[in-house]
Amino acid sequence: MKKCPVCQKEIIGRKDKIYCSLSCKSAQQYEQRQEHEAHFYKVDRQLKKNRAILKRYNKVGKTTLRKEVLLAEGFDPSFFTNYWKNSKGQVYLFCYEYGFLSLKEGEKEKYLLVTWQPYMNR
Repeated sequence: MKKCPVCQKEIIGRKDKIYCSLSCKSAQQYEQRQEHEAHFYKVDRQLKKNRAILKRYNKVGKTTLRKEVLLAEGFDPSFFTNYWKNSKGQVYLFCYEYGFLSLKEGEKEKYLLVTWQPYMNR
């Protein structure tokens, strides 16, 4: 006899039936969908976290902060939504409307935090 891949109960009915019930079929499909979308949820969570951290520390539109402060909060600079390159060739990375630029002053690594401005749309 065939067994249900979800609950291991015996399957009664048609020969080609895979699951013992609709609830087992639904549970299996939900699990598969979660596996396929796990990466999406991880990236989305980190982007939202980065945005919240940048928003918290950038109250006035432009500020400088030590890199380790943001990293200690859980900020991950490898997750960003877009970028903007200024006339000097510096690349600002953005998490939605909050951006950051990596700076190095002597031995200290810092981030310049900015908010998206209308002139950046050009």
